[in-house]
Amino acid sequence: MKNTIIKLEDIKKIFSTEEVDTYALAGVDLEIFEGDYVSISGPSGCGKSTLLSILGLLDEPTSGSYTLNGKCVSKINKSESATIRSDEIGFIFQQFNLIDELSVEDNISLPLRYSDKNYSELEIEERIHRCLKKVGMEHRRKHKPNQLSGGQQQRIAIARALVADPSILLVDEPTGNLDSKNGDIIMEMLSTLNASGTTICMVTHDPRYADMAHKQYYLLDGKIAQTTKEFKEAV
Repeated sequence: MKNTIIKLEDIKKIFSTEEVDTYALAGVDLEIFEGDYVSISGPSGCGKSTLLSILGLLDEPTSGSYTLNGKCVSKINKSESATIRSDEIGFIFQQFNLIDELSVEDNISLPLRYSDKNYSELEIEERIHRCLKKVGMEHRRKHKPNQLSGGQQQRIAIARALVADPSILLVDEPTGNLDSKNGDIIMEMLSTLNASGTTICMVTHDPRYADMAHKQYYLLDGKIAQTTKEFKEAV
């Protein structure tokens, strides 16, 4: 039986003003198992980004339970959140978020250098090499991000997300800044990573890419209304 990586139970996120309460998430239940490839799609403003922020411990739910690798993380403090993000969660964003002043290898090493695990220089070097090989960018390790194309920068961002061997990759619109050719290449790379055992949860507005995931969910009005397949059949 596969281990449960993430379990959400009745997660709500409410943004309150003096006049009105706005439910960004209105009771989300979600379970992601080791090795899963999950996509979450839905219209603009449905709560996708809010959900991903909570999954990544960048924001807290107003109520509900969030369990990550068997630990309740719904209301942990900022220091604990930072440690768990560093060790257990890899992020891939629409914006590549690379530092132009640093080389490719230095960008990739950042999660290790800011970790509490005190990685040796030898282990850092071995991990950089392994992750660059996975994304086919060993020949660019000394380059700066502004010397790379958008597709190459996203590959480096994927390598950085993988370098700490996270339990799960959280992927937010990974092709949003790429043309269709490079977008397809990045999506094939994610499928290959998942086939080798990487657990992925991806938010995307593109139905073609959502269909590449093994489990597809549709978020509507702050709730996971149904799987994408069920939604398509309903309409």
